[in-house]
Amino acid sequence: MTIAVTGASGQLGRLVVEALLSEGQRPVAIVRDPAKVADLAERGVEVRQASYDDPAALDTALAGVERLLLISGSEFGQRVAQHTNVIRAAERAGVRLLAYTSIANASENSMILAQEHRATEDVLATATVPTVLLRNGWYWENFAAGLAHAAQTGVLVGASGDGRISGATRADYATAAAKVLTTDGHEGRVYELGGDDALTGADLAALVTRVADRPVRYENLAEADYAAVLRGAGLPDAFAATLADADTGMAAGLLEVRSGDLRKLLDAAPTPPLDAVRALLS
Repeated sequence: MTIAVTGASGQLGRLVVEALLSEGQRPVAIVRDPAKVADLAERGVEVRQASYDDPAALDTALAGVERLLLISGSEFGQRVAQHTNVIRAAERAGVRLLAYTSIANASENSMILAQEHRATEDVLATATVPTVLLRNGWYWENFAAGLAHAAQTGVLVGASGDGRISGATRADYATAAAKVLTTDGHEGRVYELGGDDALTGADLAALVTRVADRPVRYENLAEADYAAVLRGAGLPDAFAATLADADTGMAAGLLEVRSGDLRKLLDAAPTPPLDAVRALLS
């Protein structure tokens, strides 16, 4: 069985490839720049070059692929067209299962980050290739910079209020994706993925307090004020606005997941948040 992973040079993609290797698979890594995965090639991973913008290259890269993980792209504003290119190439190649990394609660998620995911899911709904949706919740790694700053200053800032976030580590999501790619019975499924522990900003601050061994409090800001803080930290305006909007979505509970799907796919408990925070601050 030939399994391929797009975006295999990225943080999530690499971890999925590693998870597949640990399962005894020899996946195909589809990347824009093969030089970035030269180490994987040395370990027996077949590397094929293609970008989401190049249908002809995608046709070549997907030849003979039976199961495909489409990792969502990072070029905001272009992702729906890019994802559609991959989906159409998968149809032409006769791919038997396409898994897509979406966002938690995508059907009703009003966050800016969710819009292109929902539009991609709409494309998949009418595609001829069998699909499975991996609606990944928030990555604890997304908080890395904020948690490190909080450990230094004693203040964790955000705009999520009392909203709960069912986060998980990138490695947990990668392992779940590998499980879907290597086992049967996932066609047509929608997995809402998130950790077992849904935490508020104050809960995260308490974990930083434990790890950093200094008092850390959570300070909730208005969305516009939080966006200004992010811009002050050097983020581009549009990205700062998107992240601040995500925090507002968290406040509304849009990233709280209660399905237990991640635990079921892992056949184990996801990484405890304390361990995730400890790793981020190490």
